[in-house]
Amino acid sequence: MELMDKTINSYFDVWLGPRDPRVKGWLLLENYTPTFIFSVLYLLIVWLGPKYMRNKQPFSCRGILVIYNLGLTLLSLYMFYELVTGVLEGGYNFFCQDTHSGGEADMKIIRVLWWYYFSKLIEFMDTFFFILRKNNHQITVLHVYHHATMLNIWWFVMNWVPCGHSYFGATLNSFIHVLMYSYYGLSAIPAMRPYLWWKKYITQGQLIQFVLTIFQTSCGVVWPCAFPQGWLYFQISYMISLIVLFTNFYIQTYNKKASSRRKEYQNGSTAIANGYTNSFSSLENNVKQRKQRKD
Repeated sequence: MELMDKTINSYFDVWLGPRDPRVKGWLLLENYTPTFIFSVLYLLIVWLGPKYMRNKQPFSCRGILVIYNLGLTLLSLYMFYELVTGVLEGGYNFFCQDTHSGGEADMKIIRVLWWYYFSKLIEFMDTFFFILRKNNHQITVLHVYHHATMLNIWWFVMNWVPCGHSYFGATLNSFIHVLMYSYYGLSAIPAMRPYLWWKKYITQGQLIQFVLTIFQTSCGVVWPCAFPQGWLYFQISYMISLIVLFTNFYIQTYNKKASSRRKEYQNGSTAIANGYTNSFSSLENNVKQRKQRKD
């Protein structure tokens, strides 16, 4: 294992240059192997988990979901606060900020961004809960792509550009995650579900986040500083891929559902006019909805 780690590290050093010495020896950052293994295990569970659960009853997970989502809400809030205060303390430049000019604030940002990297490992549990609850329709290409890539990307970010211009996307994402995980935590409580109306706006916020990150990253390209340009181009490319996938998700989830509801409403009006047969269908649908609520 040590030989493999040394070989991989030597290749990375050739391709990407020397690592940032400030994170040397930090948990999970010394070698890429653990991050890679976690990612492979995640993909194996995504593949095998639904097969294992196929003939089993779904787990409720209601209590642990509340605790899990509350924990991630608090962690995201902590990261957002620490990143904002660190950026202000270091006098970070919005247009381009290198990785060695913020003084002690740089170390504060690095420590918080390590937690941000580690949170991507914790967030694998999002998918595992879907599997245990047999909500396989939520395990989309977007979901798996986003979760599997973020942990790996942030391993590289933490080793080569752990502060400076890297702060912006993580700050926005931490804020969005405060909203998202608080929503999911509350939605695990059945009595709260009728009052939760902002799920659609979370997705809109995510899309705005990606656009703003592209804009801020592009500023570093137009008005360059000592921050490595290759990382900026990669960030822009990755954000574009997320915009494409999230936009497709938004259209499939909200626009098509709205269109489907309009058709159902029109069909329902016809059902009332036609009388007995369609009324029975409406009753049958109500029974199905009650059963779904019990689940």
